[in-house]
Amino acid sequence: MNPIIEIKNLIHEYKGQRALDGLNLSITPNDVFGFLGPNGCGKTTLFRILSTLFPPTNGEVQMMGRDLLTDFYSIRRKLGVVFQNSSLDVKLTVWENMIYQGRLYGLSGRVLVRRVEELLNRFGLSERKKDLAGVLSGGLKRRVELAKSLLHDPSILILDEPSTGLDPGARLDLWKYIQYLKSMGNVTVLVTTHLMEEAENCARVAVMNKGCLAALGSPDELKKELPGEVVEIQTAKCDELRQAIEKQYDLQAQIIPGGLKLEHPEGHRMVAQLMEKFTGLVDAVMVRKPTLEDVFIHKTGYQFWMSDQSDETPDRIKQK
Repeated sequence: MNPIIEIKNLIHEYKGQRALDGLNLSITPNDVFGFLGPNGCGKTTLFRILSTLFPPTNGEVQMMGRDLLTDFYSIRRKLGVVFQNSSLDVKLTVWENMIYQGRLYGLSGRVLVRRVEELLNRFGLSERKKDLAGVLSGGLKRRVELAKSLLHDPSILILDEPSTGLDPGARLDLWKYIQYLKSMGNVTVLVTTHLMEEAENCARVAVMNKGCLAALGSPDELKKELPGEVVEIQTAKCDELRQAIEKQYDLQAQIIPGGLKLEHPEGHRMVAQLMEKFTGLVDAVMVRKPTLEDVFIHKTGYQFWMSDQSDETPDRIKQK
């Protein structure tokens, strides 16, 4: 199957600083594809380039068989975009927001009305069409944004941090509709996110770090790259315990907030040993399956920064 998006050696710089540094990536049609990474990893820059907001400094991008640099007008007509911040006019009704969006793409008359009615019904918004957009909840606003972005029947839908500001229930609701779009089989959905649970919903995930691709694959494939189980140890004496564990087991332990973390094929068998051998150093031990955050740390050596407010770079985990 030919890729719907092909990215080759993509570079983008801001005042000499590289936000994207030689990114190479292929995305197949009709998938939900996630770009996962902390703030500052290059997700937003990539979003702006793929949504044709500005050209890259260097490199090639092919979308739907067209060159982004020379044919961005025709690409733009087949893109649906949902920005992180709402683009709804809060003084217009849901219906009016939809109608004006359709007219921007050249739709009119009965065709436009039929398309608006179809999408409002699909997203459960028909009974709210006369409501002002400004009075809607965050979840309902996101549904209207999705409906708007699909009016012109795009081939690619790009969502930038789509669940920002949503409560857990509205976030689940949003992903229900995203999975519904995937089941339709005629649109490729790209999602930028820093939330692990959202990345788990994607068919494939690109883990990004400092403008580069740190890992690529389905969530299950990525987690299987880690050896076995993750053991987290709560301790107040991180350095002392790390040295003792690495000497005893020939394992590399990582210092994390509140303790240590290590990976082992049979981590559950180590719990009793750790409590017995390191009495006085170990406060508690937890064993779990690897997560995408563990994948990120394993691939980059950095702890994933979970705040969606901070623009800081993640702090490097201390390693041997």
